Amino acid sequence: MRRKASILAFTFLIAATGCKKSFLDVPPQGQPAETQFWQTEADATKAVNFIYANLRSWTEVAFAPIALESLGSDDTETGSDPSDGSVPFMNMYDQFTVTSTQGQLSDFWNGRYFTINLCNQVLDNVPGIQMDASLKARYLAEAKFVRAYQYFRLVRAFGDVPLRLKVPEEAAEFNIPRTPKAEVYAAIENDLTEAAAALPQSYSGNDIGRATKGAALSLHAKVAMYQQKWNDVLTLTNQVKGLGYSLFPNYEQLFRTNNENNQESVFEIQAEIVQGNPAASNSQYSQVQGVRAQVGGGWGFNVPTQALADAYEPGDPRRDATIIFRGETTPEGDPISASAPNPMYNQKSYVPFSQYVTGYNEGAQQNIRVIRYAEVLLMNAEAANELGQTDVALASLEQVRARARTGAAAGVLPQITTTSQQELREAIWHERHVELAMEFDRYFDVIRQGRAKEVFGPKGWQENKNEVWPVPETEIEKSAGVLTQNPGY
Repeated sequence: MRRKASILAFTFLIAATGCKKSFLDVPPQGQPAETQFWQTEADATKAVNFIYANLRSWTEVAFAPIALESLGSDDTETGSDPSDGSVPFMNMYDQFTVTSTQGQLSDFWNGRYFTINLCNQVLDNVPGIQMDASLKARYLAEAKFVRAYQYFRLVRAFGDVPLRLKVPEEAAEFNIPRTPKAEVYAAIENDLTEAAAALPQSYSGNDIGRATKGAALSLHAKVAMYQQKWNDVLTLTNQVKGLGYSLFPNYEQLFRTNNENNQESVFEIQAEIVQGNPAASNSQYSQVQGVRAQVGGGWGFNVPTQALADAYEPGDPRRDATIIFRGETTPEGDPISASAPNPMYNQKSYVPFSQYVTGYNEGAQQNIRVIRYAEVLLMNAEAANELGQTDVALASLEQVRARARTGAAAGVLPQITTTSQQELREAIWHERHVELAMEFDRYFDVIRQGRAKEVFGPKGWQENKNEVWPVPETEIEKSAGVLTQNPGY
């Protein structure tokens, strides 16, 4: 059963991070003064709820994440239509021609630090509030999880970044240099270790959708994977495997709104249409990627490439569950125009057109899947293979392939049986590619695997430069040179 967390109820501050294309500037009348806040348990609840509400804002799920976390890969291209003025600057990320002055860099950078600041405010102020001790511990753990998630996104995108673990109080604390990425990773892992120790295994009722122990352990495994800490990855994913998750039986239906927060969901960003309040119903994740020029569709950015369509094994049902093709009728019965501006669209961000509500962003009610149990199994398989535990790797890999082949013709997606470490490594990488396609992981996956020059070189990717994006020039200027630029930019 799909449930939405009570985090949706806290909306009075949402205008601070509203969408860019329809920005809502609401004056602060009626908001409590800072000196009056951080007094009660209710204040703590509002502050933590706002962290979650902010996760569906423009800089968290729309253009900047698409630009920095998706368009560099071989799976995606800008899409949309040449008449849209956003196409030229989004193409810069797809073609690796972006310079340090391009605005999406600042949006991504500032968006992450805005959320980190919200987390730091909770972590600085909630300890002093007289309130239920167990709830306080949980709130602090939730803030640490979200902070770790934001720093992971930053360190993948930029490498060394300023590490702020508290709200600045003195002048010297405002303008700080970039912290070596190893130290940033250590801080991320510390946050996740502490979060996992305090977070519950599951929630009920209106709390469903909040960060859990499984979410903290899974994100920690992913962070460890990027550092090739294979023993840690295996240990952490084994812990998650013991928490009761399982794969949702129907891959295509896994991404529909009726099946949100299901047994495969480890962490989802919660979104909902709040009747009578379009400003609070502000997610544009589905809208910016929806089928262009159709009512209930969207703007048509971040579209699949032919290379992605060709990456699937013959008959793999995930191909049609991941890609909406021009001229098809979706499983939900929506006919896609044969004259749609792009040949393909992202089916994982698709919300059936019948669910469109006039006056709201298209697809505003769709949760964003951040971590799925399928990825936990694939991380477990990769770590086991790197550590020479072939049987474990094959078993975890087979769970993912078995779900994928459900309902397919005989012989589709045969079981992998190789005992060659290199062949199995490549098979696991392939499985990550097709299982997680269009979920904003492919670009950084290929880089961490050491294959970026081979895979992205034809697009213009350059070694010793494009492993990271440029630090926004506006941030370097504001720092008076305390911040430095990445090589090659």
